[in-house]
Amino acid sequence: MPRFDAAGLLTAVVQDAESGEVLMVAFMDAEALAATRETGIAHFHSRSRGKLWMKGETSGNVLKVEEILVDCDQDALVLKARPAGPACHTGARSCFYRRLSGDVLERSGDAA
Repeated sequence: MPRFDAAGLLTAVVQDAESGEVLMVAFMDAEALAATRETGIAHFHSRSRGKLWMKGETSGNVLKVEEILVDCDQDALVLKARPAGPACHTGARSCFYRRLSGDVLERSGDAA
């Protein structure tokens, strides 16, 4: 089973189940992992609000989780999911829509 850190969290990388694109990174606690496994919809722990949140609870852009992979140290997860809309709160398909070019952030050409 996954091993949570001293704060009760682990890192979760969300990857598009079809394309393999990295969509977002968030944190999960035991409650979020249990809710994700039970519902098939990605849930996370909001560090800023200190509570459980379901991705897409206000936008409708949920992440339907098809598979959960655990890394070799058991302290990080990859969620292979099918997004129902943009994964990023900015409206971008992925939270990784900028590239570091020298000392400047540039919008990636393939960001939607």
